[in-house]
Amino acid sequence: MPRDASSTSRRRFLEWSAAAVPALATSGTVSAESGSAPASGYSPGFFSAPEWAFLQAAVARLIPSDALGPGALEAGVPEFIDRQMATPWAEGRLWYMQGPFAPDAPATLGWQMKLAPRDVYRLGIAAADGWTQREQGKPFAALDGPAQDSALQAFESGKAHFEQVPAPVFFGMLLTNTREGFFSDPAHGGNRGLAGWKLIGFPGARADFMDWVERDVAYPLPPVAIDGRRG
Repeated sequence: MPRDASSTSRRRFLEWSAAAVPALATSGTVSAESGSAPASGYSPGFFSAPEWAFLQAAVARLIPSDALGPGALEAGVPEFIDRQMATPWAEGRLWYMQGPFAPDAPATLGWQMKLAPRDVYRLGIAAADGWTQREQGKPFAALDGPAQDSALQAFESGKAHFEQVPAPVFFGMLLTNTREGFFSDPAHGGNRGLAGWKLIGFPGARADFMDWVERDVAYPLPPVAIDGRRG
C-alpha cells in the first residue's frame, strides 16, 4: 500500500483487513524512506540478517505509518512473523503434507504445496531479493519506496517469476501475516501499543461492549489486551 494513499483509503483498507483476520490467540536495515524499526530489544530467532532486512522493509510498505498512526514496522509485525516461524503452523504440522498436490484447487481443500510456511518464507525472500537484484541491481531492502512498491506488485501479480515457490503464494502469505500481526493481540509480538486496534476503534478484550455495536459512534474507551495492558 503506497505511502501516498489518502488517510480515508488507508483506514478503509485497514478496517477491511481487520475483518479478514481471525482473532489470534535486530539486525538488518530498511530503506531510508521506510524509516527504521523502533528499538525493541528483539533479535530474530528464525530469519537471517538479510531476510530480516527484507521483512522489515516489506511490511513497512504493506502497512506504512502516516498521520493516522504507526505502521506495521512500528507495531512490531516483523517480530510477530518471526515468532510464528517457531509454531506448528509454520512447520506444516497442522495439516496433511503428503501429495498429491493440486495447486489450482479451491482454498477450501486445504494446503496444496509440499513446502511448509517457513520454507515459503525462506525460499520466497531469497527469490525476491534475487529478482530485485537482477531487475534493479539491489536487494529489496536497499530500494527506495516506489521501487519497493513496484516489486511487491510484481510479486503479487506473478510478473516476477520465482523458481521454487510461486511469487503470488509468497506475497499472499506475507500480506496475510502482516495483517495478522498488525491486528492480533500483542501477546503474539505484533500490534505493539495496540496500534492496530486504536486505529480502527476496536475495543479489544473488554468484558462487554456489545451495547455499542449498533450505535454508529466511536467506542469511548481505549482498547484492552488479553493481559490487561491498555492502549
